[in-house]
Amino acid sequence: MTRLADRPTVEVSALIAAPASSVWELVTDINISSRFQDEFQEATWLDQGPALGARFIGKNATSRFSWETTCTIVDYTPGERFSWAVNDVDDPVAVWTFELTAYDDGTELTYRRVVGTGPSGLTAAIEKYPDREEEIIAKRDEVHRQHMQSVVDGIKSLAEAP
Repeated sequence: MTRLADRPTVEVSALIAAPASSVWELVTDINISSRFQDEFQEATWLDQGPALGARFIGKNATSRFSWETTCTIVDYTPGERFSWAVNDVDDPVAVWTFELTAYDDGTELTYRRVVGTGPSGLTAAIEKYPDREEEIIAKRDEVHRQHMQSVVDGIKSLAEAP
């Protein structure tokens, strides 16, 4: 049984026929995801970014809700890893990461989301329906998996475009 305390993870990836430097430019654009899926709407830097410790506001919406989050860059390893924590760095709602692995003929891009225990719509739903925790997490994971794959596929198409 998957529980919130297990820090549920969703991970997708793609092999991209482009150098890591080209992929890096795309993944460090905090608005890239809004081009390829409809929940994440836009982001605005609060600090000079992208850089370790820089913050941005993310705007999100579904058919039922809209919300904003404050995100902090928690890993900024140029050409390799770009990661941000949502809301509280010490008790995040989630940590999102783009990870790049360079090869002679291209780049593997991995996009990962690890749920935290910070207060969110997910934690509120689980508090309201504790007997449905596994189902609630599974549904949210599936939505994120679809969105994340769309983002990775979109980045691939941009990076490989002539």
